[in-house]
Amino acid sequence: MIHFQLVALTGTKFDGEAYEIVLPTLDGEIGVLQDHMPLVSVATTGVVAVRREPRDADRDREYFAISGGVIEVSGNKLRMLVDEADNAADINEAEAEAAHERAKQLKAEAKDEVSLEHAQQLVDRHAVRLQVASLKRRHQK
Repeated sequence: MIHFQLVALTGTKFDGEAYEIVLPTLDGEIGVLQDHMPLVSVATTGVVAVRREPRDADRDREYFAISGGVIEVSGNKLRMLVDEADNAADINEAEAEAAHERAKQLKAEAKDEVSLEHAQQLVDRHAVRLQVASLKRRHQK
């Protein structure tokens, strides 16, 4: 087992033992298991999937939508410090869909590079929140 801490600007989102954690990085998704080599990396906007026990099925994983941060693996500890993290259970899919549509509209109306980049970040953030909400709904069936 590995001790996993997921800390966002709004507080700790996960702090406990896990068997496997799948994380989004600049180089793609990575899986972290017990005795992982030491690592410091950048976390990108994406989905974090936590499997608490080796025998847990995919439907039993806990999902988080995250945006930006850093990852540190040392010993059997994994720490992620991120800007935002939303647990799948806390995401309202209808609200996330509406926010995603608003972000796409902002992107379409952007008049300069700064506005365009900000709008793209919002589009990406809400797309990940929708993906996590979809995973939650799919695995509840």
